[in-house]
Order: sequence, then structure tokens, then C-alpha cells
Amino acid sequence: MPLPQPFPGLVIRYGYIWRHQSRAGYESGLKNRPCVVVLATEKQNNEVVVTVAPITHRSPDSESTAIEIPRVVKERLGLDDETSWVVITEVNRFIWPGHDIVPTHETPPLRYDYGVLPPLLFRKIRDALYRRWQESKIAITPRD
Repeated sequence: MPLPQPFPGLVIRYGYIWRHQSRAGYESGLKNRPCVVVLATEKQNNEVVVTVAPITHRSPDSESTAIEIPRVVKERLGLDDETSWVVITEVNRFIWPGHDIVPTHETPPLRYDYGVLPPLLFRKIRDALYRRWQESKIAITPRD
């Protein structure tokens, strides 16, 4: 299956690099994980710049740093049954498709996305990220 076109709300599997890893000199993420495309912007040269927020099992220190994904949404996306959160304190930004997008599983037919978040959940994530961005409380790690 070819790579999908990126759009907000799409959940992909990506080699996310955390801000602390980037600061330590890592150029690739240590783990491939589900990530939510939160922004996809086309540049003048027809490149698409994508911003993704990571999904993690780690419980947030505060409700203001992550948004829980409801179990029913995780089931629909085919994710595991552990509790997961979308982190809203940091994102990765790269030119699509980038070299860190990987298939969601090892066996054919290969897919590079899990599906799409429900609109209400995506808006909640988008709005929280936007508020943090306005307050300069979001770390953006460029991956190009």
C-alpha cells in the first residue's frame, strides 16, 4: 500500500525523536510509535511540511501536558489496549514523507497509518497544542 497523503488527524507510525533525545545528539528516534498528524502545510515548492505529536503509554505529570485517547478509539485504530496519551508539550516537524515513517506492522499488506482520530478528539488535541504554542510552551524538533 502506498503512503497516504498527510492530513490533520491521521495517525501514522513514526520514528519520533523526543526533545531530550535531540538535545543529546540523537538523529533518529529510539522507538517507532503512533503519532498524530496535527498540521500539514504545503510549501511553494510542493513539499508538504508535517507536524506530528507523539502517542505514549507513559502517564502524564499533569492533565495539561497530554490528552488521553479513549479505549474505543484505540480499538478502532488497532492500537494495543494499554492506556495511551497524545503528548501536547512537544512535536516533530519534517518534510513528508521523511525517512522515519514505517509500516504499522511487519506483514503484508503493509500500511503506514492506523486510521483517523474522531473529529472531536482531534479538535481537543489541536486546540490544546495551539494554546501551548501561543504561550510558547511547546518544543518543536525539526527532523530535516
